[in-house]
Amino acid sequence: MDLYPAIDLRDGRCVRLAAGDFARVTVYGSDPLERARAFEAAGAPWLHVVDLDAARTGNPVNRPVVAAIAAAVSVPVQAGGGARTAADVEALLGCGVARVVLGTAAIKDPGLLLSLVERWPGRVAAGVDHWQGEVRVKGWQEGAGRRASDVVGELARAGVAAIVVTEITRDGLMTGPDLTGYRALLGTCPVPLVASGGVGSLDDLRRLGHLEAGGRRLAGVIVGRAIYEGRFRVSDAVAACRGAPTAGGGGNESRASQRNPGLGPREKERED
Repeated sequence: MDLYPAIDLRDGRCVRLAAGDFARVTVYGSDPLERARAFEAAGAPWLHVVDLDAARTGNPVNRPVVAAIAAAVSVPVQAGGGARTAADVEALLGCGVARVVLGTAAIKDPGLLLSLVERWPGRVAAGVDHWQGEVRVKGWQEGAGRRASDVVGELARAGVAAIVVTEITRDGLMTGPDLTGYRALLGTCPVPLVASGGVGSLDDLRRLGHLEAGGRRLAGVIVGRAIYEGRFRVSDAVAACRGAPTAGGGGNESRASQRNPGLGPREKERED
């Protein structure tokens, strides 16, 4: 299982939302490139970048920042948020993004998704964000009237490169991932499945890594707030995801790693 440290962008800054609520945002710094380089230096095999402004409005105001991040690191970047047209996907892939995650478009326009998967095989993923099973779209603001369990199967049959599943009620709260939900999806999803939401400890990562159903395991896990809040080091998270021993155990960050802008809090402020 691969670790995907998250860089969520709002107004060009690194932020995290609590349970998908744009009114509950914490700012973790004004230099996303510095974060990206630090994550790479710490051994992250992927980066997960989301344009939150575009996810909500469709206007890709942070795309230049996404492009700069992709150019600044050598590890693959998975990017999402507001990618709703073929032009959006082409622009992101053209600026160096390795894989684009479609959320709203994947749910609302299956014909578009099929055409994109055929045009860029292996480089188009789908995002399924749900609130206790009900899929939400347009930056988690609208219900889609669909169940995540049904949608995941349809997206897998469309041939997407991976499916990112986020349980919104846990996202950014560090209260533990939806282990039961991911186990159920693993048994029916023949494409790589990436978990997102709720991770608060190295033990959470180990539990996700040990999940198995139908002979399948999770391909990856996206982690944001737990890294920014110093719950663990990125290097230890990578080791936990791979089932290897961790140097730092399951406790808090060391003081040295907290001073590293990619591994601990910096310029943190609360906006309510």
